[in-house]
Amino acid sequence: MSRVTKIKHVLKEQETDDFDIPKENQQIVRIVASRGNNLHEVETAQDGEERFLVSMPVKFRKNVWIKRGNFVLVEPIEEGNKVKAEICRILTPEHIKVFEKEGVWPRKFSKKRDLEDDLDEDGLFRNTNRKFVAQSSDDDDDEEENEEDIDEEEDKEDENVASRVKNHEQQLSSMEG
Repeated sequence: MSRVTKIKHVLKEQETDDFDIPKENQQIVRIVASRGNNLHEVETAQDGEERFLVSMPVKFRKNVWIKRGNFVLVEPIEEGNKVKAEICRILTPEHIKVFEKEGVWPRKFSKKRDLEDDLDEDGLFRNTNRKFVAQSSDDDDDEEENEEDIDEEEDKEDENVASRVKNHEQQLSSMEG
């Protein structure tokens, strides 16, 4: 079988509507990092946040790519100490929707929870490119006072400019006369 044909078969298998819920020995995990040699570090949805290595089976290698944050279904293997499981399915957004409806999707991985964490107290999304600095209500009062002070200073500057112009005009008229 040529490489292109193999890729087509693997991708077709991934795209099939195989939405069977995970079996008792299977587990849904999130990819944390790629460790090389077709090994990936994953985290579980359990409270202890167990992390371990999983291997990618030969049929997926060089045919399917996964990245950090993707979800996969794994089956445990007995041979390894460090590598504790093997990937049996790469989950798509459609799989996730079906698993959430069936009630088998881990609460820790739910998108609603992630969105709640990203919202600030005003219900707006936080800009992750900026440092988050919490402001108290006292800071808001200080800002209002600062704005009033700035307005007063601008008025004084305007008066000073007007008086300078007037003085300059008087000097010019006295020189002409």
